[in-house]
Amino acid sequence: MRIKKNDTVRVIAGEDKGKEGKVLKVFPDKHRLIVEKVNLIKRHTRPSKAVPQGGIIEKEAPINETNVMLVCPKTGKPTRIGMEVAADGSRTRTSKKSGTPLND
Repeated sequence: MRIKKNDTVRVIAGEDKGKEGKVLKVFPDKHRLIVEKVNLIKRHTRPSKAVPQGGIIEKEAPINETNVMLVCPKTGKPTRIGMEVAADGSRTRTSKKSGTPLND
């Protein structure tokens, strides 16, 4: 999985198509991730110490990684992710659209 936590992504398929948000959590074994303000569900919760009020709470649900694309920081458009290997063997993620390295 080439998308990491705190990356900005755009949803390219599904109910929330076109929305952008920051990746909050990544589940690499399931190929899913949670994106801020995307795929919101309503959860009925009982009052507890964590949520003393209880009631209906809206929260983000995981979506498949194939339904999102990383947003290039230079162009602001969705892009595929490439890997560049340096002479010392270290790898960096790069934008296929602009060729600029992505912040890791």
